[in-house]
Amino acid sequence: MQFYDVIENRISVKKFENTPVDKDSLARAINAAMRSPSWKNNTSYRFILVDDPREKDLIAEAVLNDTNESSKAVKQAPMVAIVVADPSKSGVVADKEYYLVDSAIAMEHFMLAATNEGYGTCWIGAFDENKIRRTLSIPNNNRVVAITPIGKASEIPKHHDKKDVSEYVFLNKWGDSYTKNYS
Repeated sequence: MQFYDVIENRISVKKFENTPVDKDSLARAINAAMRSPSWKNNTSYRFILVDDPREKDLIAEAVLNDTNESSKAVKQAPMVAIVVADPSKSGVVADKEYYLVDSAIAMEHFMLAATNEGYGTCWIGAFDENKIRRTLSIPNNNRVVAITPIGKASEIPKHHDKKDVSEYVFLNKWGDSYTKNYS
């Protein structure tokens, strides 16, 4: 896929086939994540890949959602990727903790690469961090930042309508619309 095709095709997938993730595809997605930029190149994040059904069930129980869609996706997907970070290995500038930024960039690289490989993902950010920490033996000095199931989509959700650039992008100051809408 071309870069912009990957961007257009990445959607939140919540229903998966029962097919293992190809090891070479997974390696490319992980390599993409590890090439992401980080604060002063201090790579504060780590990934945990989970394919054990019991562990996935425990992770699913930790997901906080009203509809249970995300919990079901974690159980159903052949694999789950979790990004974890050690805040002390990143920086803080003007009260901004950069481990969150580092981890988010790495997870997005992983998810875009997975899309390029033909896999679906779904960013999950609402969960009981302590349950996940206990389940996966994550040290207390690390923070669980995000989770994504990964697998072949069994159902492709409908794309949401594209946002109007003029409502979300401003030029030079807040409220002055950048009016070029590109299709």
